[in-house]
Amino acid sequence: MTSPSFPLGLVREDLRDFAGYSSARTSHSGAPARIWLNANEAAAPNRADPQGRNRRYPSPQPAALVRALAALYGADPAGLVVGRGSDEAIDLLVRTLCRPGGDGVVVTSPTFGMYAVSARLHGVPVHDVPQSDLGRTWRLDPERIVEEVRRTGSRIVFLASPGNPTGATVEPATLLALTDTLADQAVVVVDEAYQEFGVGGSLVGRVAAHPTLAVLRTLSKAHGLAGARVGTVLTHPELAAVLRRVQAPYPMPEPVVSLALAALEPVAQEETRHRVATTVRERARLAGLLAEHPGVRAVYDSRANFVLARCQDAGTVDDVLTDLSGRGIVVRDMRHLPGLEDALRVTVGTPSELDEVAGALAAGPAFTTTER
Repeated sequence: MTSPSFPLGLVREDLRDFAGYSSARTSHSGAPARIWLNANEAAAPNRADPQGRNRRYPSPQPAALVRALAALYGADPAGLVVGRGSDEAIDLLVRTLCRPGGDGVVVTSPTFGMYAVSARLHGVPVHDVPQSDLGRTWRLDPERIVEEVRRTGSRIVFLASPGNPTGATVEPATLLALTDTLADQAVVVVDEAYQEFGVGGSLVGRVAAHPTLAVLRTLSKAHGLAGARVGTVLTHPELAAVLRRVQAPYPMPEPVVSLALAALEPVAQEETRHRVATTVRERARLAGLLAEHPGVRAVYDSRANFVLARCQDAGTVDDVLTDLSGRGIVVRDMRHLPGLEDALRVTVGTPSELDEVAGALAAGPAFTTTER
């Protein structure tokens, strides 16, 4: 059966035929190259790199890494674009689909701040459809999301499952129904940065049947490579081809590629699975520690590698931050986000780190700030 096509009318009109930058690494054709003199690279290695592994520009989309990531996620390599973390993928999608000063993106607060940051940096309006706080979890309002997309002419809906900072998941059927309902107008982007810590499967396998669905994945969380900045967008091959043309040249440094490939070797992946299992176990412990603290009034169920908690009031947050930071323990103050004026987010650390958190909480009010 023929897969459905991506509606290229959703791409910015001025980018539909955009060829992008023709890099020295991709413009060669003909006989196999022996001597590369087309990129103005240094003729000899730097002493810091005596083997010359980094003397030449890397491939824009390193084939070995693309194959390894496609195998990891069960994806079509033609629909995979790898870049500098999920942040670059978010930026590429906004640039590709939204006209500067026009169109729009829809977000569902509380959610990851980079969706709105990327949109605003490109002059794209941001429209919020807040989630409902159900006490221990959060829920989207699909009908209102559809209404807001229609009302504003938005081109992207950013949804995260599991969510950050909520830790809540969204039913795949809900996400796919939204994608299909909005297929004539918008791309639905599902951020699965924390998917390894959750329950249920990824939506990557549904991309072929839903051409206006894009899924974000990263090696920053479960794989422990936040400092390497390796993120992936998985989508329809026709949209992926446009994203590659819009992407800046040489996004993947050679040392990063080597590190990522090593992290995807079978032994390393087995260690990742063990690390995830430990994190899930300690997540339950952390949630219990927070729930027992007198300054905490609510702890949310989490399917990520963190726990979101509400304190009695904003002043209690200050007390907890002060006490924990005084012991050198740094967590995330979430009061800057709409609807979270009394909230903290705590990443699941190692068992020994959580021992220290337990000691600090038991000694008195406890908890200053960690990034996504």
